[in-house]
Amino acid sequence: MAAPEVEVAVAARYAPQHSQPAERRYVFIYQVTIRNHGTLAAQLLRRHWLIWDSDGSVREVRGEGVVGEQPRLEPGSAFRYASSAVLATPVGAMQGSYAMQASDGTDFTAPIPPFTLAMPGILN
Repeated sequence: MAAPEVEVAVAARYAPQHSQPAERRYVFIYQVTIRNHGTLAAQLLRRHWLIWDSDGSVREVRGEGVVGEQPRLEPGSAFRYASSAVLATPVGAMQGSYAMQASDGTDFTAPIPPFTLAMPGILN
């Protein structure tokens, strides 16, 4: 059996229209693209996120699927979704993983690489 080959990419942006900096509420919208480069179909079962604020606090989020779905990715296909995160600081980071299952019953983890959340102009 070939090892599952699922790639995760994330693009994030600050959402000023939903943020309230005076109240320490910084909202970021991120779009996730999950691509199946393997030869077997794979289904996303669960998510696990770590979310850091720049003040050192960390939140852990676990749950079934993403945006109410447990998408099945056929070989060569991709699944995209958007979600959001609320931080208490203007800079933070996220990373995580998806628990997945290949069509042959093999369980595997697809890592979500770390990415930065930052208000425009806050980082050089």
